[in-house]
Amino acid sequence: MKLTKKFLPLAVSAAIATPMMFGATAAQAELSGNIGVHSKYLLRGIFEENDGAAVQGGLDYTNASGFYAGWWASSLGYSYDASGTDPYTSTGFENDFYAGFSGEFGDIGWDVGLLQYYYISVDDSDLTELTANLSYGPFTAGIQYLLNDGWWGNSGDIYWKLGYSTDLPKGFSFAADLGYYTYDDSDNSELGSTTLDDSGFRHLNLTLSHPIANTGADMYVQYTVAGDDREGTEYDDTMVLGITYGFDIK
Repeated sequence: MKLTKKFLPLAVSAAIATPMMFGATAAQAELSGNIGVHSKYLLRGIFEENDGAAVQGGLDYTNASGFYAGWWASSLGYSYDASGTDPYTSTGFENDFYAGFSGEFGDIGWDVGLLQYYYISVDDSDLTELTANLSYGPFTAGIQYLLNDGWWGNSGDIYWKLGYSTDLPKGFSFAADLGYYTYDDSDNSELGSTTLDDSGFRHLNLTLSHPIANTGADMYVQYTVAGDDREGTEYDDTMVLGITYGFDIK
């Protein structure tokens, strides 16, 4: 998870949806997978994790008890060696492991879980977040609360999310998701930036997608209205294109 202007500025949040992210409730035991190619990997709206295209994919397991678990991964266009004299010369790899429980209260869906980041060739970044989400019809809301200190955050940082999705005519789908941050200002020794703002608008993603004939794949275009980071640095709006494919594993 790369951040701060010193190191170079989601995959697309609407492109690959896990039960943890969107509060999906498990109806039966199920194993599924996803893979995608994206013109860039935008981390929470502002940080470019790849100089070029990113390849991403994952696996998800759910069962009737509401338990879910999964793994998601992405190629990265950078590395970080905390002890090296030239720490950004190779490329790393991101792994996200998550598990939790989901359910429903009437028309309201919920889930709570843990998300563990594990990076290859990126030091001081294997952090853990507590996640909680609610959903109602086409609307979602959630938080991701950072539990420990590292290169890209302080323990106590909270990433707040709001989302909306709907089907459109001619097979199109539209999604909008808003991200906002509140920051803990007790900067740790590994943090790659300085906390100057207590909170700030992070991004608004507007995503239009459509199936590719009968292939089972989808294509999308996402426009991101970018916010700022914990230093108050403002980022430029950007656009991401991609193709994703989801599949069931029998």
